[in-house]
Amino acid sequence: MNSTRGVCRLYLAAVDGTFKLSYASACWEEFCLTMRVLAIDASLRNTGVAIVETNGGGKFHTLYYGVIHNAAAVPMSSCLVAIRDRLAELIHAHEPDCCALEAVIYVQSHKTAITLGAARGSAIMAAAERGLPVFEYAPKRIKQATVGKGSADKGQVAFMVRALLGLLETPDADEADALAIGLTHLRAQEAARLGLPGGSQI
Repeated sequence: MNSTRGVCRLYLAAVDGTFKLSYASACWEEFCLTMRVLAIDASLRNTGVAIVETNGGGKFHTLYYGVIHNAAAVPMSSCLVAIRDRLAELIHAHEPDCCALEAVIYVQSHKTAITLGAARGSAIMAAAERGLPVFEYAPKRIKQATVGKGSADKGQVAFMVRALLGLLETPDADEADALAIGLTHLRAQEAARLGLPGGSQI
């Protein structure tokens, strides 16, 4: 998946004691890497999934987004299998380079924590079985990277995701969260190549 391209850089050059704007064409891998991420908003009944890629230069493209639905009548164990199997299909079809998820920061109850943890575990296993590095990001960081403020609501996240990715329609909440996770990871990886803090690999 990874490739490099020549880029045109604008920089300041000192000439005769003064600074002038100059252009230079060069191949810089850290700015031109193509990356494709499988982004997952894990949930037992409605797991948001997105495949987003960048070809460098801050341009992002959406290859897929959707939701893995599991009906309320489906046992938990079967839900976990369905999540893993569907993610395996998407990995086979789109060949992502890595996987990104939302970190668990706060849950309302121990039961919710166990259920969410199981769904996350199923998603992580699907990615890890196929050799994908897995990263996670705090909810506040995802909102900050997408909307510009960590207190953004789901409607604001969906609106900004549609605008940033040029989607023809506003994705639903689970899809939007997955797309936002994907955008956050791609931006974090670009920042990491510049020596800034990136994502946490798990």
